[in-house]
Parts: sequence; C-alpha cells; structure tokens
Amino acid sequence: MTGRRRGIASGTQIPRPEDHGYPFDPTYGYGLAELLAVEPPTAPDDLAAFWGGHYDAATRIDPKPRVQRSAFRHPDWHALDLRYTSTDGVPIGGWLLLPRDHPVERALVVGHGYGGREEPDTHLPVDATALLFPCFRGLSRSARPPISQDPNWHVLHDIDRRERYVLRGCVEDLWLAVSVLLALFPWVEGRIGYAGISFGGGIGGLALAWDTRIARGHLSLPTFGHHPLRVTLPTTGSGEAVRRYHAANPDVLDTLAYYDAAAAARHITRPMHIAAACFDPAVPPPGQFAIYNAVAGRKQLFTFSAGHFDYPAAQQEERVLLSQLRGFFAEL
Repeated sequence: MTGRRRGIASGTQIPRPEDHGYPFDPTYGYGLAELLAVEPPTAPDDLAAFWGGHYDAATRIDPKPRVQRSAFRHPDWHALDLRYTSTDGVPIGGWLLLPRDHPVERALVVGHGYGGREEPDTHLPVDATALLFPCFRGLSRSARPPISQDPNWHVLHDIDRRERYVLRGCVEDLWLAVSVLLALFPWVEGRIGYAGISFGGGIGGLALAWDTRIARGHLSLPTFGHHPLRVTLPTTGSGEAVRRYHAANPDVLDTLAYYDAAAAARHITRPMHIAAACFDPAVPPPGQFAIYNAVAGRKQLFTFSAGHFDYPAAQQEERVLLSQLRGFFAEL
C-alpha cells in the first residue's frame, strides 16, 4: 500500500555547516528524494520465527501490575506510579496517567529516548486515553545493573549474543506494557496505540511488527533502522558506539540483522505515523527513512528539518506534528 506524504517537507530548512559545527555532515549527503528511496536491508530468513517465538512467550506472562499514588501531580491527569514484571523476571517501573475528566476509552503506550525518562509527558494530544509510560529495562525507573544507563554502553549490552541482546528485552518490555493495559482496562482491546521517540521509536518499530494488539503507532526520529548502513556513518548518538564496536567485531551484524527496525517494518500492517528528519547528527536520516519506506501498511510521513538539534523552526514544526497526531490517535 502506498502512504501519504504529509508534513512540511517542501519547507524544510536544513541547518548549514556554519550553524552546527559537527565534523561530519548530518544529512550524510541525502536529500529528501534520496531518503525516500532508501530500501530496508535484507532480513534473515528466520526473522519472523525468531520474533514470533519471543512474542508468544512474552504474551503468556502475567505482568502482575502494581500501582500506587504518585508524587507527580497534574491538573488534567490522575498520576500513578507503576511496576510490572517483564520477561526474565525483570521488574519494570514507570507511570500510568488517567484522565480526570473522562472515563478511559482507549490507551497509549509511550516510549522514551535513550536519555531515559524522569517524569511522564502531559502534552500528548489525546482525549479519554490512559497513558502508560514504561522505562525500558536498564534505564531510569527500570535500572538494573550490570546493564549500564549510559546509552553508549546500554546499546552494547550482550550485543554479541543474539538471544540475550538487551534490545530483545526492551521490545518485550513494550509488549508486556500492552499486557498491563489489557489487564487493567480490558475494554480497550483493539484501541491501544503506541508512540515512541528516538530509542523508543526504534524499539516501537521492532515491537509493532509482531504485536497486532497495537492498533496504530507513531514513531518519531526512530533509531535502529538499516544497521548495515548505520555502521558506516559517524554519529553523536549510541550508534557511534555500535559503529566502533563493529569496526573491531564485524560479525556483530549477524546479531543486528535481527534487531533492524527497517527490516521489521516490512511486517507492520497497521496504520503508522512516522516523523523523520532530513538532518540528524544522532540518528542518521537514511536509517529513519528506511523504516518509513519499509512499512507495509497505511502510513503518513511528517518531515522535520532536523532531529536531535535545536533550530529556529523546531517549535513550529512540533506544533504541526502534534496537530497531526491528535487526528491520528483520535481514530483509535
């Protein structure tokens, strides 16, 4: 199916070299036309079997959600601290927000970037929606030594072990968050969405490929797209740690092939809204667009001038994006 290309692509203002000062070009030489032509990498023949097995095992787990009143306060939301059990018995912490002025009719899992999460977001343009903010394993409220909270080390945790790589567990944490919502609010079945940015966008791409309980999803500046290309591109983000690891251990691509959000996106058939940047020093744009290009179902694209970078039009672009997301998630 073809997607709708919406957003502000025609008016993007890419930062100039004198504006950013990076020792590399954060467009990596790609214009919008080239970005829209990036194909996802070839996936392993057993990709679906690999993830399908983990999904089946994860969804058999009782997450045993526990909630208590949170110190976080907001006039529009009831805030609860949340704990639940993920795969391997890993305890996951986070928050649950419930609307004060309306009963819950739908739900949204919200994934965070690699900086973790200190508190829930309250600006999301949704109504009558329960918001679940999990902290993925090893990060913030789900800190778990020896997993490092430093993104440059977290992304390498067990990267040499396909079955144990930390990203597998993070994907499962997302699946178990959906199980939590269904346990607490069974009437939202079929009306659960996902929104994730950067790290959370990449994890979302991997998770939504296999979890049909999630009816639609938004990925913003998603990472983990097209690893064979990513390991050739310098960045300021966690991808740089992977690039350097790959230089000494080229066989790591054998693991990363199973954790490629662009390869996984070929299996996403639910409606998707993806915000990708034409300039991004932390998450290379061709990897972001590879995810969008690969999505098999109905899709909508929003184009940022830049990602992971401050620029004059950022707030205006964010307002346009939030307006689109209000309509997108209203269809849940």
